[in-house]
Amino acid sequence: MIDIKFLRENPEAVKENIRKKFQDNKLPLVDEVIELDKKSREAKGKADMLRANRNKLSKQIGALYGQGKKEEAEQLKVQVQAQGEELESLEAQEAELSEKVTKIMMVIPNIIDSQVPIGKDDSQNVEVERFGEPIVPDYEIPYHTEIMEKFDGIDLDSARKVAGNGFYYLMGDIARLHSAVISYARDFMINRGFTYCVPPFMIRSNVVTGVMSFAEMDAMMYKIEGEDLYLIGTSEHSMIGKFIDTMINENELPKTLTSYSPCFRKEKGAHGIEERGVYRIHQFEKQEMIVVCKPEESKMWFDKLWQNTVDLFRSLDIPVRTLECCSGDLADLKVRSIDVEAWSPRQKKYFEVGSCSNLGDAQARRLKIRVKSKDGKYFAHTLNNTVVAPPRMLIAFLENNLNADGTVNIPEALRPYMGGQEVIK
Repeated sequence: MIDIKFLRENPEAVKENIRKKFQDNKLPLVDEVIELDKKSREAKGKADMLRANRNKLSKQIGALYGQGKKEEAEQLKVQVQAQGEELESLEAQEAELSEKVTKIMMVIPNIIDSQVPIGKDDSQNVEVERFGEPIVPDYEIPYHTEIMEKFDGIDLDSARKVAGNGFYYLMGDIARLHSAVISYARDFMINRGFTYCVPPFMIRSNVVTGVMSFAEMDAMMYKIEGEDLYLIGTSEHSMIGKFIDTMINENELPKTLTSYSPCFRKEKGAHGIEERGVYRIHQFEKQEMIVVCKPEESKMWFDKLWQNTVDLFRSLDIPVRTLECCSGDLADLKVRSIDVEAWSPRQKKYFEVGSCSNLGDAQARRLKIRVKSKDGKYFAHTLNNTVVAPPRMLIAFLENNLNADGTVNIPEALRPYMGGQEVIK
């Protein structure tokens, strides 16, 4: 959510930003919110004047009673009562207008970074850099579930009976590999100075609306019936929520956390859930990283975060590339986003395995995450990035480490988490 003062003073800049995101249907909202904000401030001004006048009259009433001028005091009391009714009406009007302003501000997109390429959708995202040499072996790479099935490592049929499409049982060495990757990613981030955290796996609605747009919320979140709780779609939501309505001393920044959690997603509008694969699913596990920092440091942290993911994948012999997300592919709260994509030897192309986002002060403004400095108070900047998210990571791992004889190499960095195993047979 952008600053209402900025919108008030720069309406054309806000409109141009909306055009860059190809959301022209939201253009009228700028003028609408300016008008509502004007009325809200007028109502507040009148209410403040009435309060001041009422306080003045109340003092006069006390003085008149003290002087024995009961009749004059009673006349003033009638005025105070009338002004009280008017004040009550103005306060209700102000609250209603303020609520309307906030509701509109929640759907006006954040101002994007100048580095963001302009484009309508993810087909216009721009490749930034490649890391590692993408290799296509001279032997066939089977579909990822076929690789897993050869190790008796996955059971989709049983999962379908138990929970439906979009779920799976991982078994044996494949299940162990899944856990090993998560544990390795945890220690990888701890070694980079991040504090390990296991967050709540459910969050309240005020946290949900604080960390994501309404469109994302509708497409992703599972609601717990009868309770003000949602299953998390990604752990950065509850991690950022940890700082809701807090005042952080500037010398305590940055806050750098890495978390483990299961994640649950409806995947609404995802054109159906694949029956065979585990690329797009309703439930998965994830290692995540978040940063809460000073505004002037958020660009630096953005580059550090995506580099962490690149370094982790390269340590496991997986070639990756980074993509700068275009304006139309950015969620409304995001200032900038870079996707990390892993190489698929089977498909002979890259596919997304992680996403790094800078949200500026949008989440902090919604959640009231403020910083206290010697010069005053301000809203923090928040960032998040995927460290690793099996089973997508397993797809990349198995394809890139598969040998011609069907065995899978275990990179040296992962062997301590696999009981010293060098190969899965």
